[in-house]
Amino acid sequence: LAFTMNIVVHRQNLDRLDEIIAFAEQLQPDRLEIANVQYYGWAFPNRHALLPTRPQVERSLVIVQQAQERLRGRMRIDYVLPDYYARYPKACMGGWGKRLLLVDPAGSALPCHAAGVIPGMQFDNVKQKSLAWIWQQSSAFHQFRGLDWMGEPCRTCERRSEDFGGCRCQAFLLTGDAQATDPVCSLAPLHRIVEREIERSNSNAGNAPPERDTAVPSPAWTYRIDPT
Repeated sequence: LAFTMNIVVHRQNLDRLDEIIAFAEQLQPDRLEIANVQYYGWAFPNRHALLPTRPQVERSLVIVQQAQERLRGRMRIDYVLPDYYARYPKACMGGWGKRLLLVDPAGSALPCHAAGVIPGMQFDNVKQKSLAWIWQQSSAFHQFRGLDWMGEPCRTCERRSEDFGGCRCQAFLLTGDAQATDPVCSLAPLHRIVEREIERSNSNAGNAPPERDTAVPSPAWTYRIDPT
């Protein structure tokens, strides 16, 4: 059987990347995927503690390249950079409603893992509708399918069929508008939002939570309330 090992890295452990690769090497996987945290869910309010600095990212690229050369033919190594440091955004699930359908434990069919974060969307349930109907007719799957929904600069961008304007959930989380160009994109009108995140990450305050108008110090991490 093929053995793939996945490692999640971030600001707090990226400086130990060489040790992480050495540990993975002992387990002898066929493939090692080293992926920086995606800033969704609880990672989003904690991104101040998870987003690496630029020097960390640059060092990690050197370490990965050296490991790839050393282990070529023995272990394939793939490295996923932090979204915020990319020049262009990743394609939203290979295109929203283009190739992927997910069903959550409650039976709701989703175009992507994080789609539930976008307000006002209706996700049909497999208990009431067939998968074929959902794929072909569901409003959620048509919401950002194809290219017609795009505004500028995406509508006339030569990359529109490659990255589809970026991640819809990330666009919503950062701008409040799921139709906006993903701010990760260097061409996005609101790219300054991501630039500020990077500047803050590389400042002395980068590891601290955003300042609030309160005299009470903010905690270093934001946790989900225990439902029990």
